[in-house]
Parts: sequence; structure tokens; C-alpha cells
Amino acid sequence: MYPAAMTAPSKNDDRAERLAAALRENLKRRKAQARAKQDGAKTEAQPPKSPRK
Repeated sequence: MYPAAMTAPSKNDDRAERLAAALRENLKRRKAQARAKQDGAKTEAQPPKSPRK
């Protein structure tokens, strides 16, 4: 028998790839927001340093 011909990816495959990429980007954005929020909480908890003369 002949080997199976390579076909173009179906619409479902394209959609799944787009959704996976969107989920990865969303996760990166949420992690960055959480880090920024956590870093902001750390800096607010520390008293401001007074300038030395």
C-alpha cells in the first residue's frame, strides 16, 4: 500500500493551536501581574528611606 498522504491541518487543529497559544499568553500575563502585585506589596511594607545628608 501507499503511505498516507500528508494533508493540511484541519480547522479543529488550527483552532486548538490558537487556543493553546492564547492560554499560554494569558498565563504569562497573569503571572507577570501577580509578580508585579507581589513586588508592590513588598515595597509598600517597607518604610521609605530618608535621604542622608
